[in-house]
Amino acid sequence: MKISFIGSGNMGFALMKAASKVIPAENIYITDADIEKARKAASSIGADVLDTNTEAVENGDFIFLAVKPQVLPQVLGEIAPAVKERNGKAVLVSMAAGWSINKIQSSILNSYEIKINKSIPVVRIMPNTPALIGQGMIALSASQDVPVKKIEELKKILSGAGIIDIIDEHYMDSVTALSGSGPAFVYLFLEALADGAVRAGLPRDKAYLYAAQTIKGASAMAQETGKHPGELKDMVTSPGGTTIAGIKALEEGAFRSAVMKAVEAAWKRAGELSEKIN
Repeated sequence: MKISFIGSGNMGFALMKAASKVIPAENIYITDADIEKARKAASSIGADVLDTNTEAVENGDFIFLAVKPQVLPQVLGEIAPAVKERNGKAVLVSMAAGWSINKIQSSILNSYEIKINKSIPVVRIMPNTPALIGQGMIALSASQDVPVKKIEELKKILSGAGIIDIIDEHYMDSVTALSGSGPAFVYLFLEALADGAVRAGLPRDKAYLYAAQTIKGASAMAQETGKHPGELKDMVTSPGGTTIAGIKALEEGAFRSAVMKAVEAAWKRAGELSEKIN
């Protein structure tokens, strides 16, 4: 199994690093407009650097399109002839926000008036930044022409980056708003927790440590116990105690409503970007 990465930014690097734990690093190929960036990424995991995006398609079983959405049209146009030559044997894996599977396929087909017998196998993924430390959440949708075996192979490749969940593509904008943008919302909450602790007299370094571990532990408890968040909240909330006093303050500040509005705003923006692209 060989994989190619077109682009070596933070998210691309996170996934190639995870892949290097599953397949031999020499079976991973990297291209990037910034050749020094590609060489640095390749050197850190033992991968190979290729000169062109066309070579990436020619050599990989999975081709990760790890470029920004605005760069993708240029890349698709460039690799279209090589995709034609592979005739369905290379699976394109896109992480470009807003780009639907259909849009990627049609862009390839429309480039250079290419006509191919087989449809183009495309997988769309939405990872998030915690994938950099192997704690990511990765949503995955595949076109109908991607064999089940290939999907299982891809899940294995990505397994070192975090949890992989197969979803229907029409949920991708919601996923983008939740797990894609969500880490930023959590960091804002973490910072606010720490600021509150500093206001209460805790040193700044201790405040960040306690806040981060509290969020990490609470999240792990929700996952591992499977209990409803409300039930877990009640386990902490004693009658007349400190927690209920804090919860009252959060409710007075419309905390839940603000968080829901943040996700909704991100979802609407994701939809606007998708509509503009597709």
